Amino acid sequence: MTLHADGYTFLLSDDVTRTPVRYKNRYGIEIAADLYRSKGLDESTGHPAIVIGPPHGGVKEQGPGVYAHELAQRGFVAIGFDPSYNGESTGEPRHVTSPELFAEDFSAGVDFLGTVPYVDRERIGAIGICGSGGFALNAAQVDTRIRAVATSAMYDISGLHRHGWQGSQTDEDRQKALGDLAVQRWKDVDAGEPELSPVFPDEIPADGLDPVTSEFFEYYVTERGHHPRSIGGFTVTSAMSHINFGAVGHLEDIAPRPILLITGDQAHSRYFSDAIHEQAPGPKDLVVVPGARHIDLYDRTDLIPFDRLETFFAESLARA
Repeated sequence: MTLHADGYTFLLSDDVTRTPVRYKNRYGIEIAADLYRSKGLDESTGHPAIVIGPPHGGVKEQGPGVYAHELAQRGFVAIGFDPSYNGESTGEPRHVTSPELFAEDFSAGVDFLGTVPYVDRERIGAIGICGSGGFALNAAQVDTRIRAVATSAMYDISGLHRHGWQGSQTDEDRQKALGDLAVQRWKDVDAGEPELSPVFPDEIPADGLDPVTSEFFEYYVTERGHHPRSIGGFTVTSAMSHINFGAVGHLEDIAPRPILLITGDQAHSRYFSDAIHEQAPGPKDLVVVPGARHIDLYDRTDLIPFDRLETFFAESLARA
């Protein structure tokens, strides 16, 4: 894939209509999103709809658009959005990451879809890709209008901040992180603006990259998935809200609404999906895609199990 003339990392089918839309979340931030639907969609009746969030650091022109575009061809109305403070959505300072706001952005997408005349308000689901997987689950925990939730290549960003990679962070590590963040707050005060965490480099440094960073480099920096508004960096002090918010913690509140977890057998992030599948008490299913790495579930339409997603949402969002 490459960035096409229309600014997207994939080509739009002649059978699909993509319409830029804007709406506000409950914090007054204007969310930029794209509405996808098939050109032959019958507008005289209500249809199932899905709100789709991007990988942490991604934008709607990447993974969310790939998913929404495919699902629109399968009869769903779908939106892919830019999270608050990122992409073309509003909010200052830029590049904040917030578990509360990013979960709210899913609910704001439900709000918007509920105003579309040909969407059935009782048949709205959500998909979270990578970091949005955790945010989608958080949203579904408190927003019962989300009738079904799927994650793909899930990351629990807040859990990662609080517990470290695969739970490796000790209490001492966390206290040091909090001390460093306190120092950073003063640095931001004195500078008059927040400092960003490192952004994606333009080229691989001389000392190379670790395997996980190398994989993200392959998607975000090369022509495969590069987009100028997807820079990879966030305000450093955003970590405070993730640590305070904690990991996905109320999965029981999603039941009896169903959860579908998609991961790859080669995905470095697989343990996140495995953990949620083990912890969630309600209807749940785990799909492990053979040969798929983490980033392959962003855009590899030959690997993403769209047939399974279609079946999951068709059954979960069926008319009562």
